Formats: sequence, structure tokens, C-alpha cells
Amino acid sequence: QVQLVESGGGLVQAGGSLRLSCAASGNIFSINAMGWYRQAPGNQRELVATITSSGSTNYADSVKGRFTISRDNAKNTVYLQMNSLKPEDTAVFYCNLQITTATPLYKRHYWGQGTQVTVSS
Repeated sequence: QVQLVESGGGLVQAGGSLRLSCAASGNIFSINAMGWYRQAPGNQRELVATITSSGSTNYADSVKGRFTISRDNAKNTVYLQMNSLKPEDTAVFYCNLQITTATPLYKRHYWGQGTQVTVSS
């Protein structure tokens, strides 16, 4: 069994910063790609940023230059540093990890429970 625990969401004023964390634990053999997605009310879930096991990153155009994704492989944790936040960044943020479990040896994607980020104008 694998558990993902997200933290770091909250309410912040426009221009402020937040740092999200997503820690994985349990029956883990390895973690490949890690990513963050978000879903605003009435919208589909969209990709925010991803990071591969080798550290290559990819960002949505809307967050480039403001958000930074990083990972700590020793802690099975992915982070999203969000700076210069805008009201349009308001959404529930979800982490997504591609995890290979140890027993059985099987790879699939896991989602976090979601954390609310609200940016006031």
C-alpha cells in the first residue's frame, strides 16, 4: 500500500508565496516522474509542473518563471515553490507520482488528496 500526503496550501495575498509538499510512503520500490496538477472550480484538472527521476522539469506556460518544482529522493517527496501568486492560481493542487511498488513489482500513478490554494486580490 502507498500513501501520499500533501501539505502547504492556504490563503495568501496576490504577490505572495507558498510551498507545497507531497510525501510518499509505504510499499515503494522506486519513484519515477513526479508532478503537480491543479483544478479550479468549473475547470478541468490541468498540469502545472513535472520533474523526472533525473531532474528534468517541465512547466505550464502560465506558471513559468514563478513556480519551481523540485524533489528529494531520499525523502520520497516532491515540492512546488510558488512565488508571485495571482488570483487566477486559486485551485486545489494535486500531486501525482509514478511509483513502482516493491511487492508486487508494479508501476502506476498515484494521486495526493489535494490541497487548497487561495490567492486573494
